[in-house]
Amino acid sequence: MARTEISTLGEFGLIRHLTENIKFHQPSSCKGVGDDAAVMNFSASCGAGKEKDVRVLMTTDLLLEGVHFNLEYVPLKHLGYKAAVVNFSDIYAMNGMPTQITVSLGISQRFSVEDLEELYAGIRLACEHYHVDLVGGDTSASMTGLTISITCVGVAHKDDIVYRNGAKENDLICVSGNLGTAYMGLQLLERERYALHSKDANHTPTQGDNIQAFEGREYLLERQLKPEARKDIIAELKKAGIKPTAMMDVSDGLSSELMHICSQSKVGCSIYEDKLPIDYQAAALAEEMNLNIVTCCLNGGEDYELLFTCDIKDYEKLIPLEDIYIIGHITKQEYGLNLIGRNGEELELHAQGWNAFKNNK
Repeated sequence: MARTEISTLGEFGLIRHLTENIKFHQPSSCKGVGDDAAVMNFSASCGAGKEKDVRVLMTTDLLLEGVHFNLEYVPLKHLGYKAAVVNFSDIYAMNGMPTQITVSLGISQRFSVEDLEELYAGIRLACEHYHVDLVGGDTSASMTGLTISITCVGVAHKDDIVYRNGAKENDLICVSGNLGTAYMGLQLLERERYALHSKDANHTPTQGDNIQAFEGREYLLERQLKPEARKDIIAELKKAGIKPTAMMDVSDGLSSELMHICSQSKVGCSIYEDKLPIDYQAAALAEEMNLNIVTCCLNGGEDYELLFTCDIKDYEKLIPLEDIYIIGHITKQEYGLNLIGRNGEELELHAQGWNAFKNNK
């Protein structure tokens, strides 16, 4: 029997391959695989009234030690906070509000009760900040370090939900915040980890070592170690009377996320290099490390900013909004996905961001 390596499909290709023929058996299942969260309608059991227009959103995320995080430089409290927030971000990316989470842990013997208290302190802090309830979970022994699995439930009015497949020709392409910053924070942490190991093979690195290397770059570290979900952007758009036509969060890189929106919406896109929001600290570190900051911006993951498209008629409403940037527009599908350089050159976009089934180092 022929053997197909998982890496040939990639994370999203594998998901499509395994789920493309799945059929729903429950009338409450509205939207399954293919968006930031599943959508369900339980109005039949809620009775009449406003509840009939409310949809339940659900997402889940799995974090594995050695794959998604390195405890040599990631504090457990920060890890707990981040693990919760990345799930909240998926709900906001559907234009919903997160309401509850469950937390399941795989724990090896090297972790103490105090370690897990630190992890949960971060999870609880995130829940308090975003007004989300921790309502359950599970624990198990692990032979491979620490595993964290969080499932998040949220709600949205049926008319407010934004999917990935609604972008149309001439829509504006927008992003919040800045891009590539979390990736540069990771590069800084990895560089200093490598330097510590290289300096003294017998030295056990601690999180206090080489603190001078981080001075003036606290923002980069925060973006990697303690990201925030953009609840504020959702509120800003709603206040301005703007409903995006398509939306998702930037977890695997801008190019990758644009490809998802364009593929599901059956459109193309053009984005402009000089419109990409890039932080000064990230650009300075990229130059120091001989990295192309535009490449980092396009392909660096874990920013958890919102990428969305809007009808061009909303242009005047978008302009006054803070921390939202118009970076391009949607085109016909046959035009493909393109980056317009500073000199007007046209380059085809490729997804080179995070792929869980290849070597990402």
